[in-house]
Amino acid sequence: MKKFNPAKIIDHTNINPKATAKDIKKTCQEAKKYKFRSVCCNPEWVSLVHNELKGTGIKTVVLIDPPMGLSPHFKRVELCKKAKKEGADELDVVMNIIDMKYERYDDILKDLKEICKILPTKVIIGSGYLTDEEIKKASELVKKAGAFCVKTATEKDPLEHIELKEKARHLRIMKKAAPGLKIKAAGKIRTYKDLLMMVEAGADIIGTSSGVEIMKGYKRRRK
Repeated sequence: MKKFNPAKIIDHTNINPKATAKDIKKTCQEAKKYKFRSVCCNPEWVSLVHNELKGTGIKTVVLIDPPMGLSPHFKRVELCKKAKKEGADELDVVMNIIDMKYERYDDILKDLKEICKILPTKVIIGSGYLTDEEIKKASELVKKAGAFCVKTATEKDPLEHIELKEKARHLRIMKKAAPGLKIKAAGKIRTYKDLLMMVEAGADIIGTSSGVEIMKGYKRRRK
């Protein structure tokens, strides 16, 4: 593997529902210190994150409709448009997992195509809920919808509780199913070793709240 700075691929994440403005500002300060790719937050913090990161080149990313993407279409679009107005650079949108399980592919495409026109979009397919064939199909739908990235999971996906090796296997399915799309891995990626495993499996972007710990591990390895 070529040498690279992991900070450049980390979406430094704080989606804790109990987070305060002070907590979010701390996450932004960490992002500025290590020059992470972005800060990923819940919708209520977009404006604050955007203002904290102004002029740094670090993106503001907003998580939309976790954990299973079950809000009505109009509500999802409304949240995305509001996030754009408040300064978001990218959307991390959860695919409607129930629609996926029931093979309502036209509904999924209609929903995601409109969302993808609002801002550059990563679509979370909730791969821990899906079979291998469903992961493949979901990744194909994400590409067809016009997103730039397909993402494994969010905080309550069952994938959270499985081994990273299984997550890596899911990444390989996603990469093969949707050539040309970026792949984002998220959930329980806590160390530099974890990050390397995900990158080796095909991840282009890493979502984690452990960005600081990962960078400390990276710097120790370089000594």
